[in-house]
Amino acid sequence: MATLSEWIEGARPRTLPAAAAPVFVGAGAAAHIDSFHFLYALLALLVAVALQIGVNYANDYSDGVRGTDLDRVGPTRLTASGLAQPRHVKYAAFAAFGVSALIGLTLVALTGYWWLLAVGALCILAGWYYTGGKNPYGYAGLGEVGVFIFFGLVATMGTTYILAGRVTWPSLLGAIGIGLIACAILMANNIRDITTDVIAGKRTLAVRIGDFKARQLYIAMIWLPLLLAIACAFFNPWALLTLMLGLPAVLLTLPMFAGARGKLLIPVLVGTGMYELAYGALLGIGLAL
Repeated sequence: MATLSEWIEGARPRTLPAAAAPVFVGAGAAAHIDSFHFLYALLALLVAVALQIGVNYANDYSDGVRGTDLDRVGPTRLTASGLAQPRHVKYAAFAAFGVSALIGLTLVALTGYWWLLAVGALCILAGWYYTGGKNPYGYAGLGEVGVFIFFGLVATMGTTYILAGRVTWPSLLGAIGIGLIACAILMANNIRDITTDVIAGKRTLAVRIGDFKARQLYIAMIWLPLLLAIACAFFNPWALLTLMLGLPAVLLTLPMFAGARGKLLIPVLVGTGMYELAYGALLGIGLAL
């Protein structure tokens, strides 16, 4: 039976910056037009974090029962390692999705934007069917598309809409930037796992386009958001605070240029998550100032 610390590790806390960053940018864009509400922003953050945890447990369960995680380089998975029964991991995923839904329902009730319930339902379905169901889209090379849409565009602009009642250009630009970095996290993970994914029949985008092109795409996903931050500076020059991430961007891309593989990509994966969090915080603060 898995211990509490193993369940916490199974939630993959290092991925949670991908949930927080879009909320920071969305809230900053709302504050830019003087429409910030702390309680609503906090609830949006909790929705995003619970959803991310649900996705992580769902992936653990679905990949585990398919046998995809039997030979992993990354963190230990609960299902594949036998630390927890598959059904218990599935229940944990449903519980996290349920928490996200309840908080989301509270937020919708407070704001009156009831149509966002449909958006929330789509987010949960996208989280489950990324690796779940008979034909998971993550196994067909569409994982980055789902991440870009739901953890980039929807999460960022949805936060702005909840707080301000409309979406702004800085929110859209920031959403694209956040979405690209979130995709970079997934791309770094999939570059690391190309060999094992090929054996398991998991046709991620990295598998489909090959190692070299996947690394080039990762680098583009790291640098393009900085250009989008410069575009945001036309609306608020404080958005240029985000350019402080130039050196971290260099440090992340160098291992990709050098052809780092396997365990050597784990620091890149962790660093990309922190890069997204820093991007979200700096751009959010810059837009709010």
